[in-house]
Amino acid sequence: MPYSSKTVTWLTQEAYDRLKAELEQLTGSGRAEMAERIAAAREEGDLKENGAYHAAKEEQGKQEARIRQLEQLLENAQVGEAPVDAGIVAPGMVVTVRLFDEDESMTFLLGSREDTDGHLEAYSPQSPLGSAVHDRKVGDTVSYELPNGHRAQVEILDAKPYTG
Repeated sequence: MPYSSKTVTWLTQEAYDRLKAELEQLTGSGRAEMAERIAAAREEGDLKENGAYHAAKEEQGKQEARIRQLEQLLENAQVGEAPVDAGIVAPGMVVTVRLFDEDESMTFLLGSREDTDGHLEAYSPQSPLGSAVHDRKVGDTVSYELPNGHRAQVEILDAKPYTG
């Protein structure tokens, strides 16, 4: 496989379809509505002291940033089926690990936060924790490097396909 600098984002078909619909709305009627709001605010007078105009322009900038984010995400998306429940950690799995340093457990999705719709914390397979548990099995103990340079150790307690 040739080297690629692109970061692949694993998405379920449902998440891909939802993001594609959001992009279509933002680039279609969303842009038209924003242009109308800016035009209406512009008609209110002096642009230097026009709060509605500046607010609309700021919101337009945020909308355009979201459009760029969605375009990049969808361009680099790998749409896949839910993994089989074989106890092997793979993208699309909900993973529970025990944190040795804190003697507690945490559960997360190995994948994109776009898949969870904000209901579950997500770690990408390229993150330090994600790459440490990827392709490992329930019962394995793995360690990975934290951003501060220290190492953390976790035991994989459970790995089940994400069902939304």
